[in-house]
Amino acid sequence: MRFVLATANPDKAREIEAVLREAHQGIELVARPDDVAEVDETGETLEDNARLKAGALCAATGLPAIADDTGLEVDALGGAPGVHSARYAGAGATYDANVARLLAELDGLPLERRTARFSTVAVARWPGGLEVAALGSVDGLVTATPRGANGFGYDPVFVPIAGDGRTFGEMTAEEKHVHSHRGEAFRTLAQGLRVVDETENSTGGTS
Repeated sequence: MRFVLATANPDKAREIEAVLREAHQGIELVARPDDVAEVDETGETLEDNARLKAGALCAATGLPAIADDTGLEVDALGGAPGVHSARYAGAGATYDANVARLLAELDGLPLERRTARFSTVAVARWPGGLEVAALGSVDGLVTATPRGANGFGYDPVFVPIAGDGRTFGEMTAEEKHVHSHRGEAFRTLAQGLRVVDETENSTGGTS
């Protein structure tokens, strides 16, 4: 199965490729063509944005496409940054700038009030309109200061509850994939793609 990958973020692309490669040997991902522009994320939810990006890329290329959207929802901030996570400090903001704004807004809050969840919605879309979607979500806490040099984005300030007390930034890529929202979402997506693949092989096509 061959898909065009919507994201232009190399960090995210590496994670997606690693998880899908392990979960489904038959998936091949290719980069979005340079002449196909990124889609504005105008949706109100992560699912809206993932569907929007997958649908637009599929329409532009005529090929099956995979897209996702990820957000960090902090309870003390009413669910922010949420769908605005990638640009929390403004359009084109760096990872460090987004983290700095988040930590400034949580400054002074004790750890027990820094509860949050990381969520990813992944969507595969075919030209005929068939769509498979998957959700991954992990509960955790936002630290007062960054810890660890691995990962990207908010990884150095997010400790998954189900982990061992380390931030995603302190984990290896393989360890993060086991615990992370993106790992869960794309493992679940791979299961759905396997079903589609089996159905396609038995019927001779994908609608």
